[in-house]
Amino acid sequence: MNTRTPAAAASPEAVTAGVSARAEAIAALEGSFERLMQQWRRSYADAAECVAPGMLPATYKVLTMIAREGAATVSTLADHLSADKGFVSRTVSELEELALVTRVPDPHDGRVRLISLTEFGRGRLHLARAPYQHRLEEELDNWPVTTIDRLTTLLDALTTGETPHS
Repeated sequence: MNTRTPAAAASPEAVTAGVSARAEAIAALEGSFERLMQQWRRSYADAAECVAPGMLPATYKVLTMIAREGAATVSTLADHLSADKGFVSRTVSELEELALVTRVPDPHDGRVRLISLTEFGRGRLHLARAPYQHRLEEELDNWPVTTIDRLTTLLDALTTGETPHS
């Protein structure tokens, strides 16, 4: 049995208070995301500089995508990054000149070139990520694993547009 008061019977003040509380909560969440993204952008800029002096954060992002995806084509990387294929191709060329990635023929289709991390690139990426990973581990050190798992679930739900369960 539903014991909630129908919205039509609720007072205008109660409806306004509920909307205001929701709007305030969403605004606070937006502020938290803004601060998190500013910190993330700083970390990306620092990591890019660690990989190669003068490297732009966008170039670092392509490098990390290659590391995450494994051997991939420029088209696949562009799709995953929602980026222009020409931009990704130029960025891969820059990474190749720095000996961070290599292009090799696809064993299944010799016309296609696969981009993958070199051992040197893997090492530079590891050095660049280490400070951030240690900071994140330190920040979450006192968090219960269930809370970290819940945050991951909530962020994934927000990203995919799904409603989280319980």
